[in-house]
Amino acid sequence: MEQSGTSLISILSTPCFLLGWAALMLPSLAILLVDLRRRNAHLMPLMKWVWALTVVYSGPLGLAVYWWSGRKEIAADGTWRRAARSVAHCYSGCGMGEIAGLVLTVGILSLSTVWVATITFAFAYAAGFALTVGPLMQEGTKLAQAVRDAIWSETPSITVMEVVAIGVDLTLAGDAGMGEALFWSSMIVSLTCGLIAAYPVNVLLIRMGVKEGMMDPRNTDHAHG
Repeated sequence: MEQSGTSLISILSTPCFLLGWAALMLPSLAILLVDLRRRNAHLMPLMKWVWALTVVYSGPLGLAVYWWSGRKEIAADGTWRRAARSVAHCYSGCGMGEIAGLVLTVGILSLSTVWVATITFAFAYAAGFALTVGPLMQEGTKLAQAVRDAIWSETPSITVMEVVAIGVDLTLAGDAGMGEALFWSSMIVSLTCGLIAAYPVNVLLIRMGVKEGMMDPRNTDHAHG
């Protein structure tokens, strides 16, 4: 086990990993943007950003999640697809917070592990939380109610996502700085691990009635679509 972990870190430490990642992520992002423009322009602007960020963070996996659950061309909808859209929504905000937190605490300030984990979690939670509260208020929900709804529905998903993601990143990256490939490679791997870990949590929350999941893309209707 220790030897396999060392081998993984050796792979992640090479610039070739980042180049390979770019070779997978950039075409995936291009496919997404073309599909959003030609076939799914009707989707809400927020969800377009959600899918773009999901693909930026997770490349082909993010594109696969979109293709399976986020397009009007899906044959049917259900709990599993709603959970996929819900976790992508959470992921897009938390990912921004996690990246900002790691760049600040590790890359710029070189803080201790405890502070890195605490501040990065706070950034990720705040970003994911804001991405839930904002749309609720746009729909007419009062601030106090929107905050309560977001805390109740998003805290389990964000917590699992970030505990896994931050834990993986700190384990893989060690004391690597921003000038090292390992810093960025570990972030890429950790983000995707967080996405995978939070998916079953969202399935459970939807089945329990805590969350509704994001709207069926076949029912989204915008004038520009």
